[in-house]
Amino acid sequence: MSTEATRARLAYLTARVRRVRALTPRLVRVTLAGADLTGFADAGPDQYVKVFFPAPGTSAPHLPPPLAEDSMSWYRRYLAMPDAVRPAMRTYTVRAARPEAGELDIDFVLHDDAGPGSGWAASALPGDEVALLGPHGLYDVPTGTSWQLLVGDESAVPAIAAICERLPDAATAVVFVEVADAADEIPLAPHRSRVDVRWVHRDGTTPVGAAVLAAVREATLPAGAPYAWISGEADLVRQLRRHLVRERGIDKRHITFTGYWRRGRTEEDAGREHLRAHDHGEVPSSQE
Repeated sequence: MSTEATRARLAYLTARVRRVRALTPRLVRVTLAGADLTGFADAGPDQYVKVFFPAPGTSAPHLPPPLAEDSMSWYRRYLAMPDAVRPAMRTYTVRAARPEAGELDIDFVLHDDAGPGSGWAASALPGDEVALLGPHGLYDVPTGTSWQLLVGDESAVPAIAAICERLPDAATAVVFVEVADAADEIPLAPHRSRVDVRWVHRDGTTPVGAAVLAAVREATLPAGAPYAWISGEADLVRQLRRHLVRERGIDKRHITFTGYWRRGRTEEDAGREHLRAHDHGEVPSSQE
């Protein structure tokens, strides 16, 4: 990546809420706007940003010191901030960006045990301010791919929806998405006859990831050379990648995978673990 591109991705962007719209009982779309977003770069359909939220009783997030040209240095500076002023930060998919209008959409999953992002989105109002850092993207289809497999839980719905929208007309894809129940379903590929979308419901009886993992294991998948994109809870991602490599024989180089969240752990916990692993030249456990 060029120095200029690195600088662009390591620049804080200020944005304010323009609109808030409920998509399902547990999914809210927040449209952000601001002059900083007019130059927003496209990092791919699954592009994501770090979102910094204001502390309670404040109107804007207190940001870490100016960034250096290093993908890890900003996070070290963030962690070094005093607890009393460090803003809550979470990672979210950019559902859609409209640089010409200085706008972007982020879809937030609302949780009963709301964290800082979910809690903020549940009460967000026009004019509320946040800061962003990014974007970055992971989706990368190898040459020669004949079909795609997209799998995730509700945290991956925005990225899967964006990927489906940007698939070539002739692309074949099989999509598995696990959500709590039918109320969480949204249109993913309504005009794509070659995109097979399979919703999997937990219905309150199984832990997150178990139902969709079973569905993929039991599925008859297309022949040919696949590309797999997997995101969601970290243990689900790890088990599903292992299944695809060991039992389906998919080349691990043709699988993009990332744990969007980890059961029982915060993003700060995962970030510190990643930083420690990076410093020791190790692969974080969620990526094994």
